[in-house]
Amino acid sequence: MKTVKDILSGVSILSKSGSTDVKIGAIVFDSRKVTVDSVFIAIKGTAVDGHDFIVSVIEKGCKVIVAERAVEVPDDVTLLITDNTAKALALLANNFYDHPSAKLKLVGVTGTNGKTTTTTLLFNLFTKLGYKCGLLSTVVNKIGSLDIPSTHTTPDPVALNALLNEMVEEGCSHCFMEVSSHAIHQHRIEGLSFSGGVFTNITHDHLDYHETFKEYIRVKKIFFDELPETAFALVNSDDKNGMVMLQNTKASKKTFALKSPADYKVKVLENQFSGLVLNMCGTEVWTKLIGDFNAYNLVAVYAVSELLGEDKLEILTALSSLESVDGRFQYITSPGGITGIVDYAHTPDALENVLKTISSIRTRNETVYTVVGCGGDRDKTKRPKMAAIACELSDKVIITSDNPRSEDPNTIIDEMMVGVDGLHFKKTLSIVDRAQAIKTAVSMAEKGDIILVAGKGHEKYQDVQGVKHHFDDMETITELFKKLEK
Repeated sequence: MKTVKDILSGVSILSKSGSTDVKIGAIVFDSRKVTVDSVFIAIKGTAVDGHDFIVSVIEKGCKVIVAERAVEVPDDVTLLITDNTAKALALLANNFYDHPSAKLKLVGVTGTNGKTTTTTLLFNLFTKLGYKCGLLSTVVNKIGSLDIPSTHTTPDPVALNALLNEMVEEGCSHCFMEVSSHAIHQHRIEGLSFSGGVFTNITHDHLDYHETFKEYIRVKKIFFDELPETAFALVNSDDKNGMVMLQNTKASKKTFALKSPADYKVKVLENQFSGLVLNMCGTEVWTKLIGDFNAYNLVAVYAVSELLGEDKLEILTALSSLESVDGRFQYITSPGGITGIVDYAHTPDALENVLKTISSIRTRNETVYTVVGCGGDRDKTKRPKMAAIACELSDKVIITSDNPRSEDPNTIIDEMMVGVDGLHFKKTLSIVDRAQAIKTAVSMAEKGDIILVAGKGHEKYQDVQGVKHHFDDMETITELFKKLEK
């Protein structure tokens, strides 16, 4: 069992009282989880301040407290004062688990769109190449073939280091993880040893948290600023902020692109529902994925694989066998020839990319229906933009609920409808009930038509007033298609 002094490496300690020879069995920042052998880290969050619970955790028998301000504690309690307990939490967790990220080839992927697809494709590709890998994603966390439910895009530092440690113990050599802007800002990845970082793109999202787009970019850039010289920094040079990410990094600078010059260049030769034919860095390859946005994801996967030392031919062979990721341009065709597409697109840019992909594939003899909503308690400024894009690039639009959370879904829909101009009123419906909205689109569609259900993708629930009710877009549209057979 470790002692307090064993886990203090790198932590800025401004003052201390009590012994650091105390044996510890857990790092805890949730007062409800404290045990007698815990170190309690008092984190000041947006809603709750951990400092308010110091008395209660001491009453539970906790003997070690890490805080940002001096508090009265009994003589037998060790108190460590630091300037940033969120940063300290990550470093303490990293030390407690013996720096597991340093024992893996850890690649972090950040950006507004494409994180889940890119990390999942990397996990699947390296698994096909014979490696045992870990995955940390919005959809699921994986240790080899073991699935572990995911609650956040990037877990808290204790859960994150515990998962990385388990990957090491299970013999994993690689881990591919999504790195959210929240995680960067909240120091969840502090102290991790990355072999590489990937920037996919940056578009309008999370302004409810970051407040300005400039701040959102600044936070993303921190990830690349802190990469070591031994790592690579791979960015999308078609995004004007890609080169911004590279400005101060010490890592090896690499680029990928579809349109501009880059170290790793991809060109779309064919784009059909059957898949993409690509020129990948000079070699033609067919893949099962669809759309320009997936061409970006695939070239990023190819680049990471090569930068990690894999053989070009083996990468391309594995690439051509990869399946689409759950809830990302996942499609089904009814017996009557209606195509249903489920996609996680929940930002203006992502929705535009998906609809433009559909537009590039369609014959113009069919009707494109888009069923879309916006999440509650999230960035409100994107709501009218989402509706405007749906109307501009679809023949019929049904605006509905996404995850309303604590908000009134009717209010969210009203705020989306602000983006529907007079030219598009006649082709736009609003139906609050998501299941009914999808059912309406299916009932209106005819042979050859395309229905896009956007926003929730892989999610198997709908969050209403804090309660998660079972709801699955793909399951819903599949059941409706089955009823058309009867």
